[in-house]
Formats: sequence, C-alpha cells, structure tokens
Amino acid sequence: MALSPTPPAAPTTSAGREALPVATYPEVRRYAGQIARKRRRDLVLTIGLFALAALAGLFGPRLLGSLIDGVQHGTTSGHVDTIVGLIAFFLVLQTVLTRYARLAAGKFGEGVLAELRENFVSRVLELPLSVVERAGSGDLLSRSSRDVDSLSMAARYGLPTTLVAIVTVLLTIGALALVSPWAVLPLLVIVPPIAAVFRWYLKRAPAGYLAESARYADMTDGLAETVDGARTVEALGRQRQRIERTDDDIRAQFAAERYTLRLRCGFWPTAESCYIVPVALTLLFGGLGYIHGWFSLGQVTAATLYMQQIMGPIDDMLAWADQLQVGGASLARLLGVAGVPADREASGEQPDGEDMLARDVRYSYIPGREVLHGVDLTLHAGERLAMVGPSGAGKSTLGRLLAGIHGPSAGSVAVGGVPLVELPLADLRGQVALVNQEHHVFAGTVRENVVLPRPESTEAEVRDALAAVDALAWVEALPEGLQTAIGAEGHTLSPAQAQQLALARLVLADPHTLVLDEATSLIDPRAARHLERSLAAVLEGRTVIAIAHRLHTAHDADRVAVVEDGMIAELGSHEELVATGGAYAGLWESWHGRGSAGE
Repeated sequence: MALSPTPPAAPTTSAGREALPVATYPEVRRYAGQIARKRRRDLVLTIGLFALAALAGLFGPRLLGSLIDGVQHGTTSGHVDTIVGLIAFFLVLQTVLTRYARLAAGKFGEGVLAELRENFVSRVLELPLSVVERAGSGDLLSRSSRDVDSLSMAARYGLPTTLVAIVTVLLTIGALALVSPWAVLPLLVIVPPIAAVFRWYLKRAPAGYLAESARYADMTDGLAETVDGARTVEALGRQRQRIERTDDDIRAQFAAERYTLRLRCGFWPTAESCYIVPVALTLLFGGLGYIHGWFSLGQVTAATLYMQQIMGPIDDMLAWADQLQVGGASLARLLGVAGVPADREASGEQPDGEDMLARDVRYSYIPGREVLHGVDLTLHAGERLAMVGPSGAGKSTLGRLLAGIHGPSAGSVAVGGVPLVELPLADLRGQVALVNQEHHVFAGTVRENVVLPRPESTEAEVRDALAAVDALAWVEALPEGLQTAIGAEGHTLSPAQAQQLALARLVLADPHTLVLDEATSLIDPRAARHLERSLAAVLEGRTVIAIAHRLHTAHDADRVAVVEDGMIAELGSHEELVATGGAYAGLWESWHGRGSAGE
C-alpha cells in the first residue's frame, strides 16, 4: 500500500493560535520507565501471576500428547485417569491464577492512570495563563478529555495485555522447543512479513495519531467558540462563516481519521493472514515426520496445540499495538504540557514598597503585531486609577500586564522595584490581584467558594467579606446559608451573584493592588454603583486600577487614563481631563448626557 510516511500537514491550531507542545517519544519512554520503576512491585506481581497462569496452561497440550502416545502403545485406565485429572487440575489452576492476575493488572493500570491524571492536573494548573489563552480552549480540552480517555484504555488494558502476551509467547516457544527443536521452525516463517508490516506501521502511526489529536483539538476549539459566542454570531449574521469553519474542521478531522484507518487496514489484515501459516506448517511437517518415524503422534499433537495456543497472545499483541500507539500519542500530548516554558523566573528579591511602575511596556499576542506601544505609567500606593477608552484599545491587556498575568514583550512592570515576572506566583497574588467580568462558580458550598484564596478563614471573616460586597443578605436567605451547595447540580447563582462571590474572594485575599476589569459589568447600574461604593470603603488604602465602561467609576478615581490604540492618550484627574476638552471630555459629555436622559 502506497502511503506517505507522515500525514498531510495541518495548521498548528485554528485561528492562528499556538498549540501546546508535544513531548518527544524518548521523553515518553523515559516517563514510562519512571512509572514502571516506581510501581515495580505491582508490575512484577502482575507479570508473575500471568506467567504462572501461562505456565499452568502449557501442561495441558504436553499431557494430552503423552496420553495419546500412551494409548497408542498401550496403557492402563488408571494412567488415563491420572492424566485427565492432571489436565483438569492445571486448567483450574490456570483459571484461578488468571483471575488474580487480572485483578493485579487492574490495580496496576488504575494506579498508573491515577498518577498520570494527577500529574497532568498539576501541570495544567501551573501553566502560564498567557500560554493557555494563546492555545485556546480546544487544545487543552481535548487533552484533558479525549487524550486522557485514550490513555486510560492503554494503561488499564493495553499495557497489561501486551506484557502478558509477551510472557506467554516466550513461555510457549520454550515449551515448543522442549517438545522438539523442529517445532519452533514454523514460527520463523511468519517473522519476516510481520516484522516488515509492523515496521511500516510504526514508522507512520505516531505522527498520524498526533495529527489526528491536533485536528480534533481544532474542531473542539471551533465548536466551543461558536457555542460560547452564539449570540454574537447571530447578532452579526456570521452563521454561514461559522458553519463553513466547522465544515473545514470536520473535513480535516476526517482526513486525519482516514489516514490512521488506512494504516490499520494495511497492518491488521497482513498480520492476521500469517496466523494460519504456522499451524498448517506444523501439521504438514509433523505429519511427514510421523510417517517417516521422526516424531511420535503425541509430539505432533502437542506441537500443533502449542502452535495454535501461541496465536492468541500474538493476536493480542498486534491488536493492542494500535491502541498503544494511540495511548503513546495521547501520553506525548499530556506530557507536552510540562514542556511549556515558564513566563516568569523568581529573582528572590522582595518588593520595597507598594508603588507600581510601568516603563516602555509593549505587548504582542502575535509576533510583529503590537497591542501596546511603549506605555509608561506610575501608580502610588493607595491611588485609584480608572482606565477608559474604546473597545479594543488595549485596556484589558494593559490591566493583565499590571496584574502580572502576562509578562510584557518589552519593557517592565514592577512593584516595589521588583518586576512582577520575577515574583513567585504565591507572592505575586499576595501583592496584586485581578478580578474580571468572567467568574467561575466551583461545585461546592458558598463558603468553600469564598475561602478559595484563604481556606483557613474564620466564619466571621467570611461573613464580613460577603457583607463588604452586599452579598451577605442573599447568602443568608439561601436554604442552608453558607453551607448551601452551588455550582454544578447545586443552587444556581445569577451572574451578579457570581460576581459578588468573586469580589468577596478578593476581600479575603487582601492584596495591596487590585485590577478590576469591568468587575461589576453584569450588575445593573444602580446595584453596581451601590456595590462599588460599599467596596470602596473596604479597599481604602489599597491601589485600585479599575478598567471601566461606566464613567462614574472614572469620576470617583484619583486619576483617569484614557487608552487609545495601545497607548495612554490622556492621564489626569476627572476635573483636569474634562477641563482640557480632549477625548475624555467628549466621552464624559456623551455618557453623562445619556445617563441623565436614562435616569
């Protein structure tokens, strides 16, 4: 079958995103070796039990051959009964050993899978947020779902079955050699074709399955984008474009699936066609040998049964070879998450003060396309800064840099003289925190959701934090108060209530600098105004950077930064900027007029 060694190339990810890295196969083998050494006891027990079961299964054909020779040359009924009893005994012994071997294999596989999952989750939680955002949700989602499922099959069943098959084949070959050295020769006939097709398959399968997973990630990412932005798609009339994008992703996924299917169609039929050959040759050579007196009828019988018996484990090895390739590709993608370079390196320096300084800050999501162009900004401890400007001007990007989520492409953002990217994450979150308009409610109680930044918080501290954001009243009205289950399958919170919980977490976290990225955007204007006033009393003395779409936030701030085209176009107090008659004055006049009319 003519087939390219590598599958057709595909884009790294959809929409020009950067895919998360994939581990190399030497790294995968190294990791598998580490797991095997770490769980050596379970692995040895599993292989040992299966080896004993295989060994017990080898006695039946030899005893049956002995019985045939005995009957042919004359024997007693007692001898026959003894042989039959031994055959039954070894069959029962093999059954019992196989049962406990499978239990041991299940324990080993589940242990390996649990460790892999725990390692993957810990690696994901350590990923720089900037990397996750550039990769998109589809890549990470497909690794945490589809790849974990594929690896689960390989770890639970594929690996133990393959190890058992190898042990069984080796023991059976030994048993064949004991019957007669000639009995091994028919096996050698199938070695060249199976080795050739196996080599052909292994040369192409890893790249094929990696490409298949990458295309699946693209498809998942596109579907997730369409579902999440369904209202926007409908409002802008982009349904046809999204359908075409999905069709393109499905075609790419179909091409990848077809490539690996062609691999399997070339591998399996060729391998399976070789199974009948050794048995037929054993019968042919054995029959000729028996006619010429070279072998006894019992030897021919035992050799034929062994040859037939060995085909099962060989079939298992070849059948699971494909699943192991899928599992290997999945493991490479899971381990690849650890290959993401850190976006920060702790210097060990401690901030001297709480002033924040941004100098010549530039940032690019895509190389060569700057979003921020040389931003300079100084924030003194306790100052309130509001950032306003049109959508897409770079407000949220600058806010994320000031919160230490992203590191600047050029320039620096420092607090107390230490760049944010040189602070350990635990220290950074104790210095600066970001609250945006997207808030996740975890499955658990209200209290468990609020105390995420400080699990040791007391009941009084939790209530004070909720009261600070005007959430205590509705929390106490819940069926079980702070112990009410929320999130998945729990009590459903409104978007405004979810935001209030996020702000309550912020109060408990107690950082000295806060970046609020339209943190009250989902609360109605009057409630938001009341919430912001209540929050202001709690945050007294802290540095606050508020990215606002409601200009009353700017009115209350010490200074206002107008961001346009990735630069700070104006900077000053509300009164100063209104008096200058610039861009901010126009925004204020327009917004204030609408606000007055609306009220």
